[in-house]
Amino acid sequence: MFIFIFLIVLFGIPSILIFLSYWIPKKLGYIKFGKTLSRIVFLCFACLALYIFFEDEFFTKGDAEKLLQEQQIILKDDFSLLNNKSMSAIGDYYHKFTLKISSKDKARIITEIKRASNFKTLDSTDEDILNFPYNTSNDNRYKGPILRHNYETKDTYKRDLFKPNGEGYAPTYRVITINKKGNELIFEDIDE
Repeated sequence: MFIFIFLIVLFGIPSILIFLSYWIPKKLGYIKFGKTLSRIVFLCFACLALYIFFEDEFFTKGDAEKLLQEQQIILKDDFSLLNNKSMSAIGDYYHKFTLKISSKDKARIITEIKRASNFKTLDSTDEDILNFPYNTSNDNRYKGPILRHNYETKDTYKRDLFKPNGEGYAPTYRVITINKKGNELIFEDIDE
């Protein structure tokens, strides 16, 4: 049933709007205008579909900087976008990108993570953070406070952000990972 409704919205509504943008002017005696208007409406829907399909190709360094700034991470030196991938399904969204950053930015970000008031060095027994945010109660999952974790594992430094978005909306869960080896920063946005 849901797939049927989804297909109607996906194909039916644009088709009806394209048809009406031709048919109404035609009935009023403006055939050329109707053809032009229906082509414009078609092109708008085609561009929207192409943008959604190729969304990852339109992701820029500026977009990456905005997402990092939300977690108070600012890159001062030049960086390169190594890869970007996003996936979505009904009710789920996952976005991951990897940046090649400078040694100075890496050292500065690691220092910021270590200086955070809630910084911890973890081992494999720290279940509270390793299973975060899945161990948050249902009350905190949708209406609770913004939760942040800064920690070090064997191979990485991490900054986690968990932000409830209200009842009925998936909470925002973002993880920034700095690998100890190499100068890579990995950003993950997981909404489920």
